[in-house]
Amino acid sequence: MSQIGAPRGRTCSRSPRSRTLRSVATLTSAVLAVTVLAGCSSGDDAGEAPAAAADNAPTARDQVADGGTVRWAVDALPTTFNTFQADADGTTSRVAGAVLPSLYTLDERGRPRMNPDYLESAQVVETEPKQVVLYKLHQQAVWSDGREIGAPDFVAQWRALSGRDTAYWTARNSGYERIEKIERGKNDLEVRVTFSKPYADWQSLFTPLYPKQVMGSPGSFNDGARTTLKATAGPFLLKGVDRKNGNVTLTRNPRWWGAPVKLDSLVLKAVPRADRADALAAGTLDLAEIDRSTAERISLALRDARAGRGGAQAALAHGPGSAITPSKALWSWALAHGSDEEKAEEVQAARKENQQAIAAYASAQDTLATYVVRKSLEPAYTQLSLNGESGPLADERVRRAVARAINRQELAESVLKPLGLPASPPGSHLALAGQAAYADSSDALGDQDTKEARALLADAGWVPGGAVRKPAGTKAGSEAEKKAGEKDAKKETGEKAGEKDADKEDAKKKDADAASDEGLYIVGDDKPGERRAAPAPVIGAGGPESGTHVLAPAPAAARQSAALLARAEALDTGTGSGARAAHPAARTDKGVAGAYAPRGTAAPATVPEATKALGKDGKPLSLRFVLPSGPGSESLRAVGDRIVRMLDAVGIRTEVTKVSDDSFFKDHVASGDYDLALYSWPASAFPATDARPIFAKPEPASDGSLLVEQNYSRVGTDRIDQLFDQAAGTLDEEEARELVRQADARIWAAAGSIPLYQRPQLVAAKADLVNAGAWGLAGPRYQDIGFKKTETTKGTERNR
Repeated sequence: MSQIGAPRGRTCSRSPRSRTLRSVATLTSAVLAVTVLAGCSSGDDAGEAPAAAADNAPTARDQVADGGTVRWAVDALPTTFNTFQADADGTTSRVAGAVLPSLYTLDERGRPRMNPDYLESAQVVETEPKQVVLYKLHQQAVWSDGREIGAPDFVAQWRALSGRDTAYWTARNSGYERIEKIERGKNDLEVRVTFSKPYADWQSLFTPLYPKQVMGSPGSFNDGARTTLKATAGPFLLKGVDRKNGNVTLTRNPRWWGAPVKLDSLVLKAVPRADRADALAAGTLDLAEIDRSTAERISLALRDARAGRGGAQAALAHGPGSAITPSKALWSWALAHGSDEEKAEEVQAARKENQQAIAAYASAQDTLATYVVRKSLEPAYTQLSLNGESGPLADERVRRAVARAINRQELAESVLKPLGLPASPPGSHLALAGQAAYADSSDALGDQDTKEARALLADAGWVPGGAVRKPAGTKAGSEAEKKAGEKDAKKETGEKAGEKDADKEDAKKKDADAASDEGLYIVGDDKPGERRAAPAPVIGAGGPESGTHVLAPAPAAARQSAALLARAEALDTGTGSGARAAHPAARTDKGVAGAYAPRGTAAPATVPEATKALGKDGKPLSLRFVLPSGPGSESLRAVGDRIVRMLDAVGIRTEVTKVSDDSFFKDHVASGDYDLALYSWPASAFPATDARPIFAKPEPASDGSLLVEQNYSRVGTDRIDQLFDQAAGTLDEEEARELVRQADARIWAAAGSIPLYQRPQLVAAKADLVNAGAWGLAGPRYQDIGFKKTETTKGTERNR
């Protein structure tokens, strides 16, 4: 899959010192690789287990053969080897993980652990008057040029990433701007880092760690590390890049002091996702992430092999030769050897072509049978993003209605169940099951409920027949029609009631940046005002629908909105009727039921289709749903189709727009040209730092545009920002986790994004390749990857 990065310039941050760009992982043919995760560690072994275990053929090192080369598929060759630049991608991170120091790595539950290959210890040694962290480095840790890893490297990286020198073209700086100074400790192996203010995620810093030769000057940072690295300090070395053949070759580091590397070399091969099935069938790869169709083909080849069917038999059973019956074969032979020379020549050519296809399929199946499919869940989740900048979704009641219309469990099962993977929808935007900060806060919004969705829409003014009903007081005739078609046309009134309604509407527009008096906050507003009952609807001859059974914009729907915020507030404070500890039953509360016309109200036997659709002031409720159109995104489009049907059930119409993969994110999601979109975010071990720009409240720029950082839904509140800041500023790990959970409850209540399912991770691997595959929440341990010993290879070097 091609790489799609966050656009530069559009996703602006508040200041260059706090800029953080996070890669988007879209579940399409354009999937961004998950960046290297590292963050605050925890000694707490309790908690929820990961949704799915890793599947990477774990094998003891003494059972792994020495030597060999692994050919590992990547989406593309890296445009830079500097992970702190905006165009860094998944291949950049993979190379960095193999050749540069990672002070912390992730375990199987996504929890960071100190890496003993580089650190003997790392801890906070002082909190007053300033936070001080003391790193004690491994005594044998050296760069590939023989120089010790030490304080000068830490200082160079801090200065490059602090944001103080704008000559450095950095993409992310979070945490480094909080450092006040870095000093040498008692000896060259100690590094003291003093912070200007407390920073909970201090362990996310200096991973990866670059040598001072890269970070020491803007020139070397900006340009020098794009095509090569002057020094490295990992189990592997960067040997070279072959752009003609699409290869990055890594070889053993002769100065490596840790456990010996098992492989001779690791070759990263640029193979697009659409071409991986053919590459695997040709035997040119040993390890590759694959899609569902390729996984199914490998599974079929394995079933044939276990049944004793070779590739030739498989081709006749379900390949190109499966349609050839004895009668067809006889007829073809007769034509090929008949008296009609022209026809015979044509049939002979077709028979030859068919035989070649059968032979190719047979060979491919024989080769695919040498692979296995390893599967787990990626450290990333796919979400439905709701653009709250303008249009119907600027009203949080409509966003909540969309969320309540969607059956997340059904969507998760449609993607994961056929793969044999657990299908529980994520309950958090900020952590995944198994991680320390994970808690299911989805009840702050509520589960799927069609009636509640309709009630919320009615409360927002979107009612059946509203698409054909003119605003109150609109004059009849062509002049009125023309005015109604203009975006900012004034509504003329003839009745006193109409004049009052218009005055109220103007007042609402003037108060757009203030707290709503209906208890509903707008984008960025988190202060519920006084609630007041909505007027009772008129049903019957004098009503808007002349007796039609209409959902009423009743006070109950407004109370539901207030209840959602109250539950989120209870999660903040631990008090009130929504508090989990004091009132555990409140977590199962799915909202207050909406109000409807009383039972027995007559409804017409038939209603014109135009009046069935929801509308408001003569405009239909329709949302633009943008989906990628490229190969490999079939699963995503299938999910989109299910969402369309779910929304249609509550009266929300969608206009599905399929765009090229290259423009899907850059030209639509990042630029805000969409109402609904599906894409993925990687999980993080330090959400207080990494997730803040994704959910930060958008701020107006001097030119009138919005500075959204990476909050592509454009929905945020001051309270969410405050909770992130508090979580990042406390050194109490449990307090930080609780603040993150409170922020997540608020994010659910705002309904700017709806997590749907954790992404499947399917990896094709040679059957004898071990310590490699679907790592799940963990990261690779490159020095342990290799081929399992056999009786013939034990004690001998493996040549591949």
